[in-house]
Amino acid sequence: MTLSDSDLHGAATQKPYAAPLQAPLDVRQAADVVTGPAITRPVRRSGGLTAVGIVGISVLSLVALGILAYLVAGLGPVAFAIGGIMALVPLAIVFLGVHWIDRWEPEPRGILVFAFLWGAAASVAVALIVGAQLEGVLAALTGGTGLGEFLDSVVQAPVVEEGAKGLGLLLIFWFARKHFDGPIDGLVYAAWVAGGFAFTENILYFGVQLLTVGGVDGSVAEIFLARGIMSPFAHVMFTACTGIALGFAARRASALGAAGVFLVGLVPAILLHAFWNGSLYFVSDFYGYYAIVQFPLFAMAVVLVLFLRRQEASLTHDRLSEYAAVGWFNRDEINALATGAGRRRAQAWANRRGVGKVMRRYTHDATRLAFTRQRLVTGRASIGAEADEAALLTAIVASRATLSAAARGTETPR
Repeated sequence: MTLSDSDLHGAATQKPYAAPLQAPLDVRQAADVVTGPAITRPVRRSGGLTAVGIVGISVLSLVALGILAYLVAGLGPVAFAIGGIMALVPLAIVFLGVHWIDRWEPEPRGILVFAFLWGAAASVAVALIVGAQLEGVLAALTGGTGLGEFLDSVVQAPVVEEGAKGLGLLLIFWFARKHFDGPIDGLVYAAWVAGGFAFTENILYFGVQLLTVGGVDGSVAEIFLARGIMSPFAHVMFTACTGIALGFAARRASALGAAGVFLVGLVPAILLHAFWNGSLYFVSDFYGYYAIVQFPLFAMAVVLVLFLRRQEASLTHDRLSEYAAVGWFNRDEINALATGAGRRRAQAWANRRGVGKVMRRYTHDATRLAFTRQRLVTGRASIGAEADEAALLTAIVASRATLSAAARGTETPR
């Protein structure tokens, strides 16, 4: 990667908010001529979120042990083990997809672990406990007829399950809002929650079918094909409605206002879930229905994800350009940091010089800086944005020093 000179001090576009603080002279010179700048003392950040995360994950781990015991007791160890292995397939498909979505600005691993455990344990516990009570009420009201079963599947299950999964997203919004920057973040957290829920649910479905037929047969293969291969993203699509709604709310809404947005986001999540469950009562050809209705819905979801990812790249470019205007970056670096092609070229350059890890950290910190700046721009400085900005700028300056040294030491003179 070659960082050429550029005019860092041109007139910046006027904004209705304050521009970033101008970089110190040594940093501006380093950005301009690619020399190692001085490193200032890092800003300490609060460990409050870490403490809350540890407590939350610990509690959810205990709930997960309870769910594990429930499954083993109900299915038996053999059916549980086989069902668990089968459930790993759709789980892997989901998380490979989520990893691709989350590459631009990866979310903290601790929050992702919390999201997964919430889906796999807490949401399932709520669905089992509340669902059992409501199922009994519906059976009493309908006299145990098929109507009760229909209402249980099409009304009770979507409302309870999406409410339980969505509550985890709302907790992440409230307690980790500094890491909830937009709709892609909401989608990623929703996918981890939904993936965890579907994992536990699939173990139950696969295990019950194994017990029903006394082993693996065509019916087990069929349910695995339908749930594990053809629709691994079904729960993700439902819960993503709530996550994306909260993602948009994160840019403007208050913590209290987010609760209202959460309820709004639940509506399409519940309707999609009900539509999916209800179709089984009216469609005789599931595979034809899947091709005509469900696959197009999935394709539309993919298009939406691609659009949102492009929005993230555009935001990164715009916010980093503001820092370049006051000397924190060389302008030629912006395309390398704010486009997929630029990142690949920069990473390949760094890998050849043995500083690939530094480049990954540099790119990651620069992207986080752009989203931190967005929090400042949208009036969310109260959630630690200024301290994060200072710490990220410090880390970026340090990484640039290492990358600049690699460039001076290995680049062929022109």
